[in-house]
Amino acid sequence: MSDRAVGPARPADGNGPPAPDTTGRTRLLAAVAALLTVGAGLGLRAVATGGVAKYGGDALYTLLILALVVLVAPRSTPARASGIALAVSWAVELLQLTGLPAELSARSTAARLVLGSTFNAPDLFWYAVGACAGRLALHAVVRCRETR
Repeated sequence: MSDRAVGPARPADGNGPPAPDTTGRTRLLAAVAALLTVGAGLGLRAVATGGVAKYGGDALYTLLILALVVLVAPRSTPARASGIALAVSWAVELLQLTGLPAELSARSTAARLVLGSTFNAPDLFWYAVGACAGRLALHAVVRCRETR
């Protein structure tokens, strides 16, 4: 796997900021990826039930977080961006052990969508699946940019 940044690197001499148009393009692609991921999640819930909807949604949740990480930090490496997304997903899942997300979810649909309500150990695995898929996708993007 490449440790090159998803977004633009610094110029060859190592000085100066990256080209703004490339950073902007990376952010735009990350925003589009986030919207497509939300659409995929809603579509999955509309057509699937049971484990497919639940665990597919878990993987998509981590992919969404990954897209948001790249949106905020477009020069992150694929490994760092996917690691952050996985850590956030796991932290939210483990927070469910406290009961706080369940309390907030009872009051707010948004909290239920973002935080969930009950801990489910298999979710941790499916978050890792989403992070790995996202890392592979980011790695492919980096390789495409390097060959241009």
